[in-house]
Amino acid sequence: MACSAFEAARPPDAPQSAPTAVLVPGCDMTDLAGVVAQAQRGDAEAFRALYRDTQPRLLRYLRALVGDDAEDVASETWLQISRDLASFHGDGDGFRGWAATIARHRALDHLRRNARRPPPILVPAEDLAGLAARDDTAATALDAVATDAAVALIATLPPDQAEAVLLRAVIGLDAATAATVLGKRPGAVRTAAYRGLRTLARHLEQARTRPPP
Repeated sequence: MACSAFEAARPPDAPQSAPTAVLVPGCDMTDLAGVVAQAQRGDAEAFRALYRDTQPRLLRYLRALVGDDAEDVASETWLQISRDLASFHGDGDGFRGWAATIARHRALDHLRRNARRPPPILVPAEDLAGLAARDDTAATALDAVATDAAVALIATLPPDQAEAVLLRAVIGLDAATAATVLGKRPGAVRTAAYRGLRTLARHLEQARTRPPP
């Protein structure tokens, strides 16, 4: 089972009616589909495990879409996830894609309500220098995007490239699932992500070679 309950030892003098099992947090997140299934059956620990796994990814994605309002939009996202979880059908990757779709819709609703685009996120040069690796390629750029400074840098990319990179590298979706979230073809998402990562790598290279102040 993805999330298990362990039986506690019964004291020798305990009555037979005494409870013998307690829930101990322990979810195997390599079996995300199993955790999702248990959460759908009402397992609170499984739902908490889904939240701990997915929330940091969603927050980084949302920060690129709505800036400082990411926490509020994430809260709206989880309200809908908890309300509609029973109707979800799919595997672990499908769940992450479903959650990202909800987050994206809530972000777009938020932007429409406020009739604005999020303000540009300025990335200090020292943060970029800290991200730069000795051999900065698209691959090392991909490894770096989990940090907040890199996510801020991604937010400066063209919107289609930024979302493609965030969904592929931060949320962890494959091209087909990311394409479903964005309503595009998988090939278009792969191309946008590749271009975005190449641009990110160039920024990192420039930061690495920039002389110190």
